[in-house]
Amino acid sequence: MSEPILSRPVRYGIEIAVYLLLIFGIIGWCLQILSPFISFIIWGVIIAVSVHTPFLKMRAALGGRGKLAITLFIVLGLSVIIAPLWLFGESLLSSAQGLREQLQTGQVEIPAANERVRNVPVVGEKIYTNWTEAASNFSDWVNEHGEQVRKVADTAVHKVTGLGLTALQFIAATLVAALFLANAKASEGMVSKFFQRLAGPVGDEMQTLTVATIRSVTVGVLGIAAIQAFLGGVGMVLMGVPAAGFLALLILVVAVAQLPPWLVLLPVIFYVFSTQGSSAATIVFAIWSIIVSFADMALKPMFLGRGVEAPMPVILLGAIGGLIHSGIVGLFIGAVILAIGYKLVVAWFDAGRIPPEASTGD
Repeated sequence: MSEPILSRPVRYGIEIAVYLLLIFGIIGWCLQILSPFISFIIWGVIIAVSVHTPFLKMRAALGGRGKLAITLFIVLGLSVIIAPLWLFGESLLSSAQGLREQLQTGQVEIPAANERVRNVPVVGEKIYTNWTEAASNFSDWVNEHGEQVRKVADTAVHKVTGLGLTALQFIAATLVAALFLANAKASEGMVSKFFQRLAGPVGDEMQTLTVATIRSVTVGVLGIAAIQAFLGGVGMVLMGVPAAGFLALLILVVAVAQLPPWLVLLPVIFYVFSTQGSSAATIVFAIWSIIVSFADMALKPMFLGRGVEAPMPVILLGAIGGLIHSGIVGLFIGAVILAIGYKLVVAWFDAGRIPPEASTGD
């Protein structure tokens, strides 16, 4: 009887390698098929986790009618996204139409520059000169600086287009979140099985930490950014600042990126003082803008990291690092991963401690 060409361990090794290749091939194929929808699914999970508790309260207030609660959630969620986008688009369209009419008639109204602009260090004289030229004869100024104007216009169009695509993504994510909320028990059971399979006995603890971290980042980063954008927008509207809605949206983007809102508000303060002078209203607006810019320093210790068994600096560093690495969704992924990593390091440190009774011996 002839001996087999391959020994039994080699055959087993080849079979295991083939099985692993098939498994990873199927997983990779599935991910490739789902790749257009992964961002929607991730954002849907984040939204569902963030609003789960308020959703349960709303459903209880509606007498436990789940379908009505889901419908109301979809309406409110889409309103939060579509209403500001509609107002912003309408404001942008009306401003563009007004500018077009002024260009056609040759009567572009630009307020004259204040002499105080000259006193700004380094760039004051250049800003004052260009501002004065644009206010006196806008058509000649545009012809002289046509290339720069076209670049700014192209950048603005690109940003607005990107904003529209982002809004569509969030609309799709809201519908995905509604699907998760409608099947909350099944979704929670699947997530629980995943964490138990992944982390074993500490799976429930990791699941709780993940949920708490997502909710903390939602309130501590996005919530505070929305508050700053709203308060800054109210101040600019009251002062009659042009494109106040767009600037408020810019404050939101800057604040979410963990940059100080004064990057937007400081030029606005400068513009208000240049056009309206040093009145009581402009001084109050400047103070208000400064308070809005630094409000996160007081609010973050109150909201960020609340209910999470990880220090606030860990959550903040995870959110900022994740934002830099993966965009807005990285705010949540980075904070979750760093919080879990922190807990694992703490558990490793605790496991290495020598019990007091073990260190006392004859």
